[in-house]
Amino acid sequence: MDRRKLQVAMESAIGWLQSIAINRSHTPIGTHGANMPTTFWRGAVRGEYRAATREWGCLCPIWHTGQAVKALALAGQVSEARFCAGFILANQRDDGLILAFEDHADAVNTSAILESLDGLLCLPEPKYRQAVIAALEWVAANAWDPEKKHFNDVFDPAANVFRFNVRGAQGRPLLDDAMFIKGWRLTGRRHFLDIALATAETLLANEGPPGNWVAYIPCNAATGSIHPRHAYWWGLPMLEVFRETGDQRHRDLFIRSVSWYRQAMRRDGGLFRGTYTDFNTDSFGHATSGVAGAVIAFLEYRRETGDDSITPYIDKGLEFCMRMQFTKTADHNLQGAILEKVLPPDGTDSLPYQIRDLGTIFFIQAAAKYLAEV
Repeated sequence: MDRRKLQVAMESAIGWLQSIAINRSHTPIGTHGANMPTTFWRGAVRGEYRAATREWGCLCPIWHTGQAVKALALAGQVSEARFCAGFILANQRDDGLILAFEDHADAVNTSAILESLDGLLCLPEPKYRQAVIAALEWVAANAWDPEKKHFNDVFDPAANVFRFNVRGAQGRPLLDDAMFIKGWRLTGRRHFLDIALATAETLLANEGPPGNWVAYIPCNAATGSIHPRHAYWWGLPMLEVFRETGDQRHRDLFIRSVSWYRQAMRRDGGLFRGTYTDFNTDSFGHATSGVAGAVIAFLEYRRETGDDSITPYIDKGLEFCMRMQFTKTADHNLQGAILEKVLPPDGTDSLPYQIRDLGTIFFIQAAAKYLAEV
């Protein structure tokens, strides 16, 4: 790996995030964002950009911005990370609920709350830790189902109830970013640890295929399609559970998730959104954010095990991400961005490029972790 080349690519990606993707006003992002009951938009990251139409879209601004906070902080851009964190804190209620609207413009996703928090812990001021703890307390008190050992995941803040039997409302064992383990370490509050351990048990019980969970959305059990970041969200945090408990089952599951990524990664380092249980893939719909997530998992695996056989996978994953970067563009909205996916043909000659902020965000995280380690 050419460290200087990686450094330059990361800096260019940061430049795209700072100068193009971050919203500097209170203007809602896209049609979906305009339908959200959100009034404070400064610091949010624009989530999607269609090169063919040069239009911005918005899907999950809170958790995408939370991951951008982490990326910026890891890359040393702490002031800009604070600016983005302000968007999250401004959308947190007094009871701790973060208004993380996602698929339903008027409903909060529990997963989106959890995925917005880890970046806040990268910032030194106490107010960010307090915001994380308050959010975890809200999720523990309201979303956690102790009998089923999973989280309810679609909350209507206006009616103050969870929605069931609607799209995306499957109860799920969310271990995202090991946030309840981190909450336990921050506070010593035993119920945080208990929730994390119970969630891990549900994941152990319902694993399939090895190292992954096709039974849970956003995977599709009927078709066998597995989301490329699924093993990142639930397999990688098993390492933190192991470090807390010493239970080898958790470490073994983490290693199986790494193995899943090894097999899912294509020869050139890419991954596809449509990756199936037999590791066949669709031909279009790439997922560069999944590649970067895999690299982060590989780095943790190498640090944990000392197994250097993973190094070629780290290198080709980062090299793939860099090949997906726009470096010479007529459209300034693309300059420095990491291409997330190539869309399937639609019968026209329109540009087939789909930008998602997550491709760039997770690349910055992976590059920063690599450069800090080697």
